[in-house]
Amino acid sequence: MFELNSVNLIQAMLAPGLMISACGLLLLGIHNKYGIVVNRIRALEEEKRRLIPGYFAKTLDEFQMRRLNSIRLQVGKFEYRLKLIRNTVFFYTIAVAMFVLSSLAIGTSYIVDTQIAQPLALLLFLLGMVSVFTGIIHAAKEVWKGYEIVKIEVKESEFEE
Repeated sequence: MFELNSVNLIQAMLAPGLMISACGLLLLGIHNKYGIVVNRIRALEEEKRRLIPGYFAKTLDEFQMRRLNSIRLQVGKFEYRLKLIRNTVFFYTIAVAMFVLSSLAIGTSYIVDTQIAQPLALLLFLLGMVSVFTGIIHAAKEVWKGYEIVKIEVKESEFEE
């Protein structure tokens, strides 16, 4: 292994630090999306609650019945989308933890003369990168599901014209 001086140590710890910042930005974006999806589910559920009494009283017209069925379909897809967002947040958060541990392992290798700290730091960094990639896969699936929900809305609005 190579000897670390203070400058080399700071440079070595910089990569995990940058990845922590990058994951922070990813988490901020996905948390905003989480709030939007939750609010949309609440709005759809409120609309559904207004239509349900008419459904049981059999007073809904054809448009209202189509809308109720559309809401049910959309809420199911939004719930799945929410799970994908949850998984994305989970993997991004695990990545941050791996990058923090990687940085700590790098610092430990400077303080304590041990053979395991540097390989451990590399392993933790790589696990963090795998976790980021896994989060990105979940985020991509979530975007695709969002597109499917928009298609439902567009299809429903075609009947209104």
